[in-house]
Amino acid sequence: MTADVSSEFHDLHLTMQLLQTLDNGLVLLDKNYQIHMWNSFMEHHSGISSSDARGKILFDLFPYLPAVWLKRKIQSVFQLGSRSFCTWEEHAHLFNFSSTRPLTGNSARMYQNICLTPLYDTTNQVSGVCLSVYDVTEVATRKIDLEKANERLERLSRTDPLTGLSNRGHWEDSLKLEFERCRRASRASTLLLLDIDKFKSFNDEYGHQAGDEVMRAIGDLVHRFRRSTDVVGRYGGEEFGVILPETTAENAMIFAERLRKRISGTHIVWQSTPLHVTVSIGMSEIRPDMNDYHAWLSATDQALYQAKARGRNQVVNASSLKP
Repeated sequence: MTADVSSEFHDLHLTMQLLQTLDNGLVLLDKNYQIHMWNSFMEHHSGISSSDARGKILFDLFPYLPAVWLKRKIQSVFQLGSRSFCTWEEHAHLFNFSSTRPLTGNSARMYQNICLTPLYDTTNQVSGVCLSVYDVTEVATRKIDLEKANERLERLSRTDPLTGLSNRGHWEDSLKLEFERCRRASRASTLLLLDIDKFKSFNDEYGHQAGDEVMRAIGDLVHRFRRSTDVVGRYGGEEFGVILPETTAENAMIFAERLRKRISGTHIVWQSTPLHVTVSIGMSEIRPDMNDYHAWLSATDQALYQAKARGRNQVVNASSLKP
């Protein structure tokens, strides 16, 4: 063996050793998806030895792989001679490998980025594709955790902490959007404002914690009573707002009366004491002469005021009031 050939074998041996020590997976595939190289990363995480993997078809070893999609990716590398990538956000767990840090990390499964690199022969033709698997679990879980934290903060910024309903700011934003939608499309929509009758007496007689419990219970009842398209929020103090899209005043009156009766028939228990709670409700269907959602709110608020002035525990429609 000549010195040059010996040197080439030595270099090849070093290269193979280097490939085995890389902290990412390497799989050499031909056009038929047959495996010609399988490094130690793939051995360790798949449980399949290099000798068992070589000569096998990739999709026979891993039948769960998205074959149609991945074959198309691999064939495009053969045809175009350019790299192709897949991030964990496209396919989080292409290979079903366990995470290397399941206890300290937040995922039991490994998130992966994939790179497909063309390999050229001596005639400058693509004769193989190197599939590289990168463990990006730490990066992926950090990003997912950050997104969840941001979503939680966003949700908290929209939520009333006592009742769990939309807070006033978020609910008013919804009301403004509904007003603009109705004006634009000439659609019906009705607004309700509910006020807990004699709420101060609950606080005075039983304490503020009892008052809070009443607020939570009424908020939960209204939320469960609503339809899927309705928007419920805490408007302020002991008041709640309900937006009823695609609802005329006639149908809204039926809804409001049922809700009022449901609340009146519900006893909220506070420290073994049943509390009888009623609400007054003002309602107003959107009208063409209303210039903005504030006018809609004002009309509904006037109806609520009349409901309380007339003896409470009743529903008043703004259209019944004298101008």
